[in-house]
Amino acid sequence: MTDVTQRSRAPRGGPGVRGASRHSGSVSPTTVRRPTGGRERDAAVRAAGRPGGGSARAGAGGAARGAGAPPIVVPRPDLSPPAGRRRRLVVLTVALVVVLALFAARLVYVQAIGGPSLAQEARDKRLSTISIIGARGQITDRNGVALATSVERYNVSVNQRLVGEYRGDGTDDDPAGALGVARRLAPLLGADVAELGGELVGSRQFKYLRKGVLPEVAREVFALRLPGINVDKVADRAYPNGTLAGNVIGFVNSNGQGLEGLELSLDDRLKGTPGTEVFERGAKGQQVPGGFFEDSPATTGDSVTLTIDSDIQWKAESLLRDQVAKTGSDSGTIVVMDVRTGELLALADSVVRDPDDPGDSSGGSLAPSVSNVFEPGSTGKVITMAAVLEDGLATPTDRWTVPYQLKIDNGQVFKDSHEHATQKLTTTGVLAESSNTGTVQIGSLLTVDQRYRWMERFGFGSRTGIELAGESPGIFGDRDNNRTPYTVLFGQGVAVNALQATQVYATVANQGVRVQPHIIKGWTSPDGEYTPADDAARTRIISEKTSAELMTMLESVVDDGTGASASIPGYRVAGKTGTAQNWLERGRQGITASFIGVVPADEPRLAISVILHNPRTSEYGGTVAAPVFSQLGAYALSELGVAPSGTTPTLFPTTW
Repeated sequence: MTDVTQRSRAPRGGPGVRGASRHSGSVSPTTVRRPTGGRERDAAVRAAGRPGGGSARAGAGGAARGAGAPPIVVPRPDLSPPAGRRRRLVVLTVALVVVLALFAARLVYVQAIGGPSLAQEARDKRLSTISIIGARGQITDRNGVALATSVERYNVSVNQRLVGEYRGDGTDDDPAGALGVARRLAPLLGADVAELGGELVGSRQFKYLRKGVLPEVAREVFALRLPGINVDKVADRAYPNGTLAGNVIGFVNSNGQGLEGLELSLDDRLKGTPGTEVFERGAKGQQVPGGFFEDSPATTGDSVTLTIDSDIQWKAESLLRDQVAKTGSDSGTIVVMDVRTGELLALADSVVRDPDDPGDSSGGSLAPSVSNVFEPGSTGKVITMAAVLEDGLATPTDRWTVPYQLKIDNGQVFKDSHEHATQKLTTTGVLAESSNTGTVQIGSLLTVDQRYRWMERFGFGSRTGIELAGESPGIFGDRDNNRTPYTVLFGQGVAVNALQATQVYATVANQGVRVQPHIIKGWTSPDGEYTPADDAARTRIISEKTSAELMTMLESVVDDGTGASASIPGYRVAGKTGTAQNWLERGRQGITASFIGVVPADEPRLAISVILHNPRTSEYGGTVAAPVFSQLGAYALSELGVAPSGTTPTLFPTTW
C-alpha cells in the first residue's frame, strides 16, 4: 500500500509562516501539507490522488515543507474482490473448463471414433423393409394344361400421411386433399368416392385399398402420380379351368400359402422364395430419393405336372354331377387309375370347391374320395375270392348250393340282397350273382386271421400314400364277436376310401402286382429342367395265375351277372357291383351303391370306380353306378387311343 504524507502548515497569512524550502519548492507527489480545515483537507487528499496535484497546490500557496510537522498516512481503497466472491469465480471458471472439455471430447468421439457406427445406427432407424412374395410354381395336368398358375397382379395401397399433399386444380371437381384423390382414384378401382375417401384419411403409413388389381388398371393408377398412393406388383394365384379338379388342386390364402389339396400338401416345393426391398424412408414414410436401396429378388417355386388328364377329369365330373342329380344321391365319387403305373387320371367328387372362391363352396371335406370312408359291400368280395384261390382252398368252378338265407354254426343268419330259390352256383357264379350266402360258405374256408390278413395285404387299413392331405387309412370293425368276421367276407364290417377300393381291382388287373397310387408325374424347376417322379412302389399280392382266374370270373359279372349295364361295345369289361348298408345321422340307415371295373379286360389299362351314396331311385350298383362306368370308360379309352379288344373271353361256368 502507498502512503500519502502531508506536512502541516500555518494558516494562510498567520504568524509562524515559514519561508520556502531550500529545495526547488516542489512537493513530493505523495506529500501535501496538513490542511487546517476539513475542506482544505479533502482537497489535499484529492490532489494527492492525481499526478502533480500536490505540487501545484504547494506552488500556488508558496509555502515550504515544514521541518517539524508529523506525516499523516491515508490508506488507498482496497479494490480487490472479497474472498467469497473470488472462490465463486474460481468454481465457475473450473466448471466452464470442464464442460468445454466434455463437449470437446464428445465432438472428437462423434467425429473421429464413433462417427461411422452412429451414422449406421441412424440410417438403420430410417430403413424400411418390404417383403416380396415369390411366385408359386404352376400345377398342370399330364398334357401341360394349366390347372393352377401365378399371374401378374398389383396391390394398391395408401400412405395416409401423404394424401393431404394433393393440391388438385382448385376446382370443385378436383379439390385438394383426400377428396380429390378419391375422386380420381375411385373410377379406376370401381369404388364409391365417399367410402374410398374415408379409407384415405388417417395417420397410417400403409393400408391396402385393393388387392389383385389387373395390370392395365394398375398402369392407369400409377400414371395419376397421386401422393401417398402406391402400386406394388404381386404374384396372384389363378385357376384357369375354374372348379375342374378343385377337390384335388385345393387353394391358397391371400398370402399365397397353400390351405387345402395339393396346394397344401406340395406347398414346400410350389412356393417361391420370398424377396425383400430395403429403402430409406422420410418422416412421412415416403422413400427418400437417392437414399439407401437394396433388393433381394424373389424366386419362383417349382412347377408340378400331375397324372390327371383334364379331359377325362372333366368328363368324370360331368357324368357324376348328372347322375347324383338324376338318382337323388347325397354325393358320389369317381376314380380312374392306370393299372400299369398307378397313375390317377381322374379323381372326381360331387362335392366341389371353387379354388378361386373357396368360401362359396358347398362345404365338407375337400376330397371325400380319399378322406371319407364307407363299407365297400359286394365289391369287397373279390378279396375273399382272391384269398381262397391263392391259398388253394377253392377253384373258379367249385360247386356250391346257395340258399337265399343261411344260418351258420354260431347261430348267425345271413341273407342275399333279394329273395330267391336255392341255387346251384360255381365259385364264379357266386361272384357273378353277388351272393352273400354263397360267399360266406366259400370264405369260411379261411380262418379269421387269414380273412383280415388278406384285407390288409390288399391295402385295407393302410393309407395308399397318395400325395393328398387328409387321406383316411380306413377302419376295421370289432372282430371280437360272432358276426363281423363273416360280414367282412362280403365287404361289411370294414370301411375304406374310394381310392383303396379301386386299388384292389387295379392290383388284380395288373397281374397281381399292386402299384402305389400317385398323382404326381414330375417336377419342373424355375429354369425349365423337368425331373420325373420316382417310380411307384410295386408289391406282388397274388400270383399271375390267380390274377388271370379272377379277371375271367369278373368278366362273368358283366356278361352273365349283375354288371351287365357296365358293358362297353367293342371292349371286354371285368368288374363287380356293390351295395352296402351305411349309417346316417341319428341312426338312420343308408345305402352305398357302386361299380368297380377294369377295361379292356384282355389288356388291362384302366380301373374305374363309380360310387354313389344314398341314391333314391335304386339301391343297386348295377342300376345306378354301372351305366356311368360304361359311359366314362368309353370316353377315356377313346381319349387315350386304346384299341378295342381283339379277342372274346372264355368264361368259367356259373352254374352246375
